[in-house]
Amino acid sequence: MPDTGLLLEMFALLVVIGALGGVLAGLLGVGGGIVLVPAFFYAFQTLGYGGDQLMQICLATSLATIIVTSLRSVHSHNKKGAVDWQILRGWGPGIAIGAILGVLVATLLRSTTLQLLFGVLALVIGLYMAFGRSHWRLGEAMPAGAGRAATSPAVGFLSVLMGIGGGSFGVPLMSLHNVPIHRAVATAAGFGVIIALPAAVGFLLMEITPENRPPFTIGAVNLPAFGVVIAMTLLTAPLGVKLAHAMDPKPLKRVFAVFLILVALNMLRKAVGF
Repeated sequence: MPDTGLLLEMFALLVVIGALGGVLAGLLGVGGGIVLVPAFFYAFQTLGYGGDQLMQICLATSLATIIVTSLRSVHSHNKKGAVDWQILRGWGPGIAIGAILGVLVATLLRSTTLQLLFGVLALVIGLYMAFGRSHWRLGEAMPAGAGRAATSPAVGFLSVLMGIGGGSFGVPLMSLHNVPIHRAVATAAGFGVIIALPAAVGFLLMEITPENRPPFTIGAVNLPAFGVVIAMTLLTAPLGVKLAHAMDPKPLKRVFAVFLILVALNMLRKAVGF
């Protein structure tokens, strides 16, 4: 069991992590998971936990927090009339199916493989955030029919493998199909609920070897990390929503993109053993 001083340091770190994750979820629509997963990974490693299932614990705990954060974010955005419920109804079933498949695959992979996947996908997301342009378009409306049937499960599947909500993939997808950015951010919060709920339930059923399991972990979900982060994100997610509707987040998004690229490269470095 880690000493009390180290646990208090980790508690303070998780408070900061949770506050930042909540603001980002509401402000940038990237979802708190893109910050929470690497933060949990480094926090648990500092406490002395590792093994082949560490990333599953990080993904599961992140997704559990996203259920609450995304519900709060959807509620706040919906009061402003920004959520596109037609998109959610059309894309929800496919996203949920992809999320379930993501859990099944994630439970079979080694932690280093999931680190590698997180690093590659986070690098792609960071580069898009840094260099993407608002006028880029793949179409004038969201895909329907076969396009939606193929794309919606991919959103859920890749999101679970990264332990994130729907924002990191959903917002660019909707923006590239002519959905206004504020509506895309709001609707992507709904994607987060659809992804995180079945995924978290699946991870609760996963068996983690006792020696690699941080204290108070049920299945792959660590309850202390979940509780601290939720307490903070409940306070800060509405602040992020208010900022999103009151300011242009582009400059901040560029700064965050650089941070995300550095995090992704560091995760890749660890995955390949350097």
